[in-house]
Amino acid sequence: MPFIPCGTNARWHDRAMATTRGADQDVVSLREITEANRPEVEALSVTSQQEQFVAGVGQSLIEAAETPDAKPWYRAIYADDTTVGFVMISDNIAPEHTEYLGPYFLWRLLIDARWQRRGYGSAALDLVVEYLMHRPGCDRLFSSFVPGEGSPIGFYLQYGFVRTGEMFDGEPVIVLLLPPQSGSD
Repeated sequence: MPFIPCGTNARWHDRAMATTRGADQDVVSLREITEANRPEVEALSVTSQQEQFVAGVGQSLIEAAETPDAKPWYRAIYADDTTVGFVMISDNIAPEHTEYLGPYFLWRLLIDARWQRRGYGSAALDLVVEYLMHRPGCDRLFSSFVPGEGSPIGFYLQYGFVRTGEMFDGEPVIVLLLPPQSGSD
């Protein structure tokens, strides 16, 4: 059942197929990063013009290790058996850690330059949202972005995020409102 978030600019499309398939009909999945796949995940990169908007995977994994209170949860994004991207969220940050935005925050979303514009970013976000639907008290996913020409804000707004008008760590904040949870897991 599609969810329609609140907000004047929010749009949500029925993504029944995108939850598991990209635009090329590849099955999209999120997989743990292990010693076996870590080198190929760390080799993922965006275009040189996009580097100002998203940190690389190696730097993201270092940040995750250095900030355990931010509750990093990260996965490699696969299209069938090909590694195409990386996603990292803050997963239920404790309320006393006000230095982080949360409790749920989309920290990184990176689709390798070779695999962009195939629906993998949207499909990966669908899987993150599906995961969050079973997390305690999760009714929204925050994120922020670096403004500028070529910024990913258009992608996020099209997905259904809305601007909050707030700033966090020098970046504009956006939020995706999630449907109410129908029972507890």
